[in-house]
Amino acid sequence: MQWILPGTVLQSDTSQADKTSETFAAMFLAGDLQLGQVCAVTGLEPYIIQNWVRRGYLSPPVNKKYSLNQLCRILNINLLRGCFPLETICTLLSYVNGRLDEESDDLIDDNALYGIFVKLAASVKNQRFDLETAIAQSLENLPERMPGANERIQKALKAMLLAWVSGELRAQAAALTDEMERMEH
Repeated sequence: MQWILPGTVLQSDTSQADKTSETFAAMFLAGDLQLGQVCAVTGLEPYIIQNWVRRGYLSPPVNKKYSLNQLCRILNINLLRGCFPLETICTLLSYVNGRLDEESDDLIDDNALYGIFVKLAASVKNQRFDLETAIAQSLENLPERMPGANERIQKALKAMLLAWVSGELRAQAAALTDEMERMEH
């Protein structure tokens, strides 16, 4: 199944999720990436990344170049931006990696964290076909009031279910990050 790698603008196949670390490592064969290259991978504007560096969400680039771990930190932040405020993302990442502006206290490097996340996300993404099958089956006996009506109902039901699941998952994630924050204080 085709998808956009979480936190990037790069199209890939979910079956290749276990090769994500190797793919990113290949990008660094010629050395670390410049800000423009990081922006091309992430789809972020340069000022956003520079702001994250200023705010201590990641260590500063060395000689204006970003390492693989820094890129993966940016990807980890970027993939969570759709459901969490930056402060919550920082709490979450700090929970496993201490100070975000240095790597010496990390429990797991950002490249490994991102690679594991992508494999898990691909597994979740591949389960979506069950949702579509279930919706189609639930409407099999529904008389169609006009041509294309059931297709529209399927799309609406899918959007409703995904939104509901998203809300449920967001509440669970918020409870976990709250618990992490309480443990830190």
